[in-house]
Amino acid sequence: MNAAITNDDHIRTVADLFVECLVNEGVETMYGIPGEENIPLMEAIARDGRIRFILTRHEQGAGFMAATQGRLTGKPGVCLATLGPGALNLTLPVAQANSANTPLVAICAQGNVTRLYKESHQIIDLVSVFRPLTQWTSMIVEPASVPEMVRKAFSITQRNRPGATCLILPEDVAEMPAPADAHPLPLPERMRFAPTADTIERAVNIIRNARHPIILAGNGVARGDAENELLALAEQLNVPVATTFEGKGVISDRIPLALGVVGFMRHDYENFAFDESDLIIAVGFSIQQFDPKKINPNDDKTIIHINTFSEDTDAHYSTALNIMGDISATLQSLIARLKAERITFGVSHPKIHELLTHEYEAYTHDDSFPLKPQRIVADTRRAMETDTDIALVDTGALKMWMARLYPTYYSNTCVIDNSLSTMAWTLPGAVAASLEHPGRPVLAIMGDGSFMMNVQEIETAVRVGARIVILVWVDEAYGLIKWKMDLHDGAHEYVDFNNPDVVALGMSFGAKGHLIESADELYPTLRAALRSGSGIDIIACPVDYSENMKLIDKLGEVDFGG
Repeated sequence: MNAAITNDDHIRTVADLFVECLVNEGVETMYGIPGEENIPLMEAIARDGRIRFILTRHEQGAGFMAATQGRLTGKPGVCLATLGPGALNLTLPVAQANSANTPLVAICAQGNVTRLYKESHQIIDLVSVFRPLTQWTSMIVEPASVPEMVRKAFSITQRNRPGATCLILPEDVAEMPAPADAHPLPLPERMRFAPTADTIERAVNIIRNARHPIILAGNGVARGDAENELLALAEQLNVPVATTFEGKGVISDRIPLALGVVGFMRHDYENFAFDESDLIIAVGFSIQQFDPKKINPNDDKTIIHINTFSEDTDAHYSTALNIMGDISATLQSLIARLKAERITFGVSHPKIHELLTHEYEAYTHDDSFPLKPQRIVADTRRAMETDTDIALVDTGALKMWMARLYPTYYSNTCVIDNSLSTMAWTLPGAVAASLEHPGRPVLAIMGDGSFMMNVQEIETAVRVGARIVILVWVDEAYGLIKWKMDLHDGAHEYVDFNNPDVVALGMSFGAKGHLIESADELYPTLRAALRSGSGIDIIACPVDYSENMKLIDKLGEVDFGG
C-alpha cells in the first residue's frame, strides 16, 4: 500500500470526501486502473492511505476481482476505471455480478461536466451504458451529494436482491472543494425480516399435501448463511436436496440427502428425481441460475419459492407461494412448524447416488493420455486435501464436468458462474480469493480459451504476492461450443485454435510452470503446487474431450423405470 500523502496546504476536495465515504463503508481494497480523469481520486486514495489499491492489467480483471471478493465475503467489492474505453471494459464483470446477485460497486471517471452535453473526446453517456447492467447507476454533479450517493450505492448492493451499482465521478467535480459540513453518513444496523405466521402456515399446508417433495437450493443459501437451516429442513422432511451450479456446497456431498447439481444441458441423473416430484421447495434459487424448464417442463409442479426477493415471471416457474424474507429466519420458522406437525416423508434416490459415484470413481485409475475429464476431476479433488480449499471453475466444457462430479463440502469452495456464464473470470478472481484468504489454497480451473482472455493478470498476481494455482485444461478449442455444435448437427466449425507454450508464457510472468505429460503426473504436481508456500503455479494438462459425446449417449440410455 502506498504511504499516506500529507500536505498541510491541501484543500479537502470532493475526491477526498468520496474516499472518506468509501472508508466509512468498510472498503479496504479497491481494484482498478488509473486514467487521466480519475487522477484526483487516485491522489485522494494515496493521501488517505487506508485503502489498498490493487493495480490490474485490464479493467475486466479489476471487475472480476471485485466481484469475487463480493461473492466470497457478502460485502461489496469495489472496482475503478477511467472514462470511455476504461469504463466500457468494466461492463462485463459488472453485468456478471448483477446477474449472480453479487454485491459490487463500480466507480468510473468522466470528463468535465462542462463538455458532457456535446460530442467530445472519450465522452460516452456512461449512465445510459451502466443503468441496464446494474441495480442503480448515477453521476455525481453536486459536491454536497457525495455522502448520500455513496451510501445509496452501497446500500442498494446489499438490499433484498443484491447486485451491482455504479457511481460516475466527473474530473472537475472531483477537484471541487468539499463542503465543510459534508461527512460520511452513519451505517444502519442490518435488519433480518421474517415472514408472518400465516405465510408459514400456508407453506406447511402445501408441504403436508405433497407426495414427493424435493428441495432445490441456489446461491441465495450461501448469501444468507442458511446452510445449517437448509440441512435441518432436509433432515426434518427426509427429502433430497439438489443444488444449482452456483449453489454447489450449500449442502455437503457427504450428506446422504445431497443429490448433486441440476442444470446440465441434458437430462442428467438428478433430473429423474424432479420428474418424480410433485413439490419443489426452492430455497435461494433465481431463474438466472438455469432455465426452470429443465426441472418443470410441463409446468405441473407445485413450487414454494423462498428467497429475499420475488422471482421473475417464467412459464415453467409458476409459484404457488412466494416467501420473501431472511432465508435463515424463514427456514427456522418453517422447520419449527413442520416439527410440531411431525411432517416427514422419506423420499430417496439411491440409484442417482450410485450412478454419480460410479461415474466419479470409474476413471480414478484411468491411464489414458490426454487425460479424461473424469480423471482430472478426481485427481483435482484428491489434491485439494482440505474441505475448505477454494476452487474457482471457469466457463467451458470443464464447468460441466466439475459441476457434475466434483465433491464439494462447504459453500464457496467450488465457485461457479452460471448466471451470466462469463469466460475468463477465474484467474483474476483467484487473485482476490487469495488476498481475502491468505494461506488458504486457491485453484483457478480454466480452459485454454479462457486462460488466454485474461492471462495478463498473472503479472498482477505475482506483483501483489497472491498465492494461487492455475490449472489449464488444454484442448486447443472452445470446447463447450464444439460440444454443443456436435450435439446440434454432428459437426463443428470455427472453434479450433493454436496455443502458445502455456507453461513458458506463465513463466515469463514470473510464475512456476508445469506441463503434464502422462496421466500419473497430474495429482502429484497439483498437490505439490497447492501445498507450496508461495508464488504462482501454472499447470497445463491436456484433456480428451471425446468423453463429452459419450456422456450424452450414456445419459440417453439411463432408464429409471421399473
